Order: sequence, then C-alpha cells, then structure tokens
Amino acid sequence: MAPATKPLDGILILDLTHVLAGPFCTQGLQALGARVIKVERPGTGDDTRAFPPFVQGESAYFATLNAGKQSIALDLKADADRAILERLVARADVLVENYRPGVMERLGYGWEALHVRHPRLIYAAVSGFGQTGPDAMKPAYDMVVQARGGVMSITGESGGPPVRVGASIGDIVAGMYLAQGILAALFQRDRTGEGAFVDVAMLDSQLAIQEHAVAIASATGVAPGPTGARHPTITPFATFRAADGFVVIAAGNDAMFTKLCAVLGLTIVADPRFATNAARCQNHALLKRLIETVTLGQPVAHWLAVLDAAGLPTARVQDMVEVLADPQIRARNMVLPVTPQPGGPAFTATGNPIKMSTLPEVTALPPAPRLDGDRAAILAWLEEG
Repeated sequence: MAPATKPLDGILILDLTHVLAGPFCTQGLQALGARVIKVERPGTGDDTRAFPPFVQGESAYFATLNAGKQSIALDLKADADRAILERLVARADVLVENYRPGVMERLGYGWEALHVRHPRLIYAAVSGFGQTGPDAMKPAYDMVVQARGGVMSITGESGGPPVRVGASIGDIVAGMYLAQGILAALFQRDRTGEGAFVDVAMLDSQLAIQEHAVAIASATGVAPGPTGARHPTITPFATFRAADGFVVIAAGNDAMFTKLCAVLGLTIVADPRFATNAARCQNHALLKRLIETVTLGQPVAHWLAVLDAAGLPTARVQDMVEVLADPQIRARNMVLPVTPQPGGPAFTATGNPIKMSTLPEVTALPPAPRLDGDRAAILAWLEEG
C-alpha cells in the first residue's frame, strides 16, 4: 500500500518571496507536501495581490501561485514582528527569499548570520543575476533576463523584431531550478545534518535551457537567429498551413520523414535535397512549400486524424481556452478548482505535473491565503512548540 503522506510532509518552508520566481518555486514544493508560511508586507502583501485579472476584487494571478499557503504579515524593521520571524526561522527547514542581494544581510537575516544560529536551515535565494558577479546588484525582471540571456534573439520570425516568450520563463525556469536546489539540499542535509545556501540566478537559468543555441554558437561561432515555429536543427519540425488553420508536424528522424512522405503522397524521400536531416534543414523552405501544397487541401481535423493514424507526432495549435478543456489535460488533473475562502471567489489553477506513486492525486486545491489571514493560527502554533 502506498503511504498516505506526501514526500515533503513535515517540511516547513518560510517563504519571504513575492511576485513569480519565488512563489512559483514554493507553490511546487507545497504541492509535494511542504507547509509554506508566506511572510508578506503589512497592508499590501505580495505585489501580485494587485495583479489582474480579478474575480470579486481578488487576484486570480495571486490565487494560482499561492494556493495552499499560509500568510502572516510582518514588518521586518519592527522589533515585535522581527521577534516573530526569528521564532519562525528557528522552526523552519527552508527559508526562501528573492530580494536583491544584500537586503537580507542589512536586515540581519542573511545566510551567514542565520547559518551560525541555525546550522540545519537551508537558505534559498533567487535573484536576477545571482549573489556574485559584477552585475549582482542590478534589478531584473523576466523580460530583462530573456533579453540578456539570448532567449529573445532566437524567438520570433526570421527578419522580425525580437520577441519575448509568451510565458514568463525568466521567472518560471529560475523557480524550477530553485526548487531543484532545495530538494538536493534537503537530501544532503539528511546525510550531513547541515543546511546549505542555494543561489539561483534568473540569467543563469535562461542560459541553461538553451541546448541547441549554445551548441550552435559554441561549435560554429555564429549566433543562431529566430526560426519562428521551425526547429533550428530538425526538419520537418514546424507548423504547416491546412485549409482552415495550422497543424504541427514533427518528423524527428529519417524513418518518420519517410512515413510522412507516404501519408502525403510525396515522392521525394530519395531526392538528395531531402534524403538526410542535414539536407532537409538546408532546404527547409522548399520542403515546407512542397508539404503545404498537400496540407492546404484539407482542414486541420483531417490531418490530425491521418497523421495520428500513421503514428506521426502532430497537434493542433490550441489557444488557452481550448487547452483548459483538453480531455488529456483534464484526465491528468492538470486543471483544478481552487477552493474559495468563505465568501470569496472561486478560481481555477493548474495541477501538479509531478505524478508519483506515493503522491496522492488531488481534485481540488486548497484556498489561497488572505493577507495575514493565518496570523492567529501561526502564533498559536509557535506557542505550542
């Protein structure tokens, strides 16, 4: 029988983060069973409480990133609130913060000071440029690191202006790496008994995800440019026009290309311009025209059925309303209701993409916290311990 507990049950995370990178990290850890106490600014709280869209005056953006957390508002410059924070730190397994480097040190809560007093505490910091280097003190947002990290240089259509990736991957990827670092530090602490300092930079994280761009630039000395929806090193691997829209066709190897040509009735497999992937990449524009002379003759639904039947990777380009209704996504509990606070609005959020045999599936998420809404419960818990 699988245990009823979640993997991180019993782990307490003190979350001093705001907006996206840090909250995204701690939201993922909460889904794995950690208790997350969110420390917010008195009066206003996390900036995202004021981010649209709103439902009955409450932010859906905030709710999706903070479901299941607890909230306490503390002024880190006020003696009484500092005393509460210090009691929380003494009980925490992990402290997560995303202030600019030096802020926590000036408040007296930097890594070195806390490590002396609480050697088992894991201290995790996410920032734009990291804790070291000549630009560590510079401010950053998602778009800043997408630009500086090269992601915008390879996004968009060839010849067009630089384009930001639609999702905030500057923040989100950093949050994912931060969670990975925290989990590694928890595992290490089990063996050594000592906490660690986890330092993740948004800029570093942007570089780490660009597998083909780094390979191309380092091997050739030539900076790759944007290729639109087309993969830069695999062809055909792109969107193609059908009679009523676009269909994705991803023929990732020679065998798949041969099968695709058979499905489309194209007798070009032995043509030296298309016989190898390298040749197809060199002649991608011509190949696209040849494929679209066929695909334009039928609607997207036809090609999805035909390509699926042939075992070829394909998809419709769905908008987010369609995605939220997708039966495969629904079947894996990836669209879940957020339980509303008493008298509050209902929200919808994404489920946990990590599926484990020891992780119970959930069909609804706990409510997002009201600002300072858990103060009494947290203070009572501190008194008990």
